[in-house]
Amino acid sequence: MRIAVIGTGRIGSTLGAAFAQAGHDVALGSRNPKDSERDTPPVVDVPTALSGAEAVLLAIPAKSVPDFLASHAAQLEGPLLIDATNDVTGAVANAAAAIEQAVPNARYVRAFNTLGWENFAQPTFDGVAADLFFSAPEADRDVVERLITDVGLRPAYLGPRKQDLVDSVLPLWFTLAQLRGRRHLAFRVLED
Repeated sequence: MRIAVIGTGRIGSTLGAAFAQAGHDVALGSRNPKDSERDTPPVVDVPTALSGAEAVLLAIPAKSVPDFLASHAAQLEGPLLIDATNDVTGAVANAAAAIEQAVPNARYVRAFNTLGWENFAQPTFDGVAADLFFSAPEADRDVVERLITDVGLRPAYLGPRKQDLVDSVLPLWFTLAQLRGRRHLAFRVLED
């Protein structure tokens, strides 16, 4: 799958590397690709990264989302759009409303936002994969589950348009990270 990861910080770079290692064709999109020392996956300008992408992962600061959408909405009409952004200063952490306004027919997914980058780099605990909660349209569920599995995590589907429910896990993760120190920390749903 051709994946554009928009953002070259820890989240974007770590997920981009994991997707590439799983065999996906990945390009990291940056406003300043010349400043990057990475070449695997390649860092390119944002329009180049978006060109031909089947999935787009947004891993940019929340404050950058409106400008990104204003500049690139037309390129976001077809691909799966995975929102990994977090507005930790506002009442709503996800960018679903802004994305829906800019790209009304977006195939919106909320995922990769409730764990730290460390969990994307090392997704298992004593051989057991951590869970990643996500929301996606039912028609895209299998694709998103494969992407989550490709990173080494266990998908935990919450249903379509459940981005706020996914986000409810975020303050718990942040609180635990603050109390225990930022380290390898994740969730697992136990079933019998």
